Amino acid sequence: MSIAIISAKHLTTTTSLASKLVYLRPFSAISPSASRTSSRRTGANSNNLEYLSSFWNGRRNMSTPAAVNKSEEEWRAVLSPKQFEVLRLKGTERPGTGEYDKHYEEGVYGCAGCGAPLYKSTTKFKSGCGWPAFFDAIPGAVKRHEDRTLGMTRIEITCAACDGHLGHVFKGEGFPTPTDERHCVNSVSLKFHEEK
Repeated sequence: MSIAIISAKHLTTTTSLASKLVYLRPFSAISPSASRTSSRRTGANSNNLEYLSSFWNGRRNMSTPAAVNKSEEEWRAVLSPKQFEVLRLKGTERPGTGEYDKHYEEGVYGCAGCGAPLYKSTTKFKSGCGWPAFFDAIPGAVKRHEDRTLGMTRIEITCAACDGHLGHVFKGEGFPTPTDERHCVNSVSLKFHEEK
């Protein structure tokens, strides 16, 4: 196996850490059609630089879950009617009725649809909103989309693996959390797994 050696000086970043690092990666994983010689001459192709610079810019996530694609009939067969309504049809459970609103055990909250891990219990907090609230998701587990329903603009959050509707993110509400965000998540969209 040949190795591509790409020094951080080829990256367009101001991070001082980047200037001290050399990144080794199997060359075939970078570009199957490129040759080792051309990589050395050009400092790697632009895709390689984008891939590497994304580590220092915080955009790369090695734990992005695999996509889960099912038909409407397949989802109906594996989800309860309420789960289907919320996860697939973007419904909302009534506030204060969900199983995980006042749940504070240690573990991981996964997607009720596909099982992908979404939130660690260490990011859950009491918001008083009537739904489980988290200040951050597991990196790469949740996607954000603009939602213009109900005559307003909100940020919808969905499972990155199966696109199941989770809820919405609200920013700047003044909660004493590291992100000043509240991921307001439907309990029915979640399945808790206790830490062992």
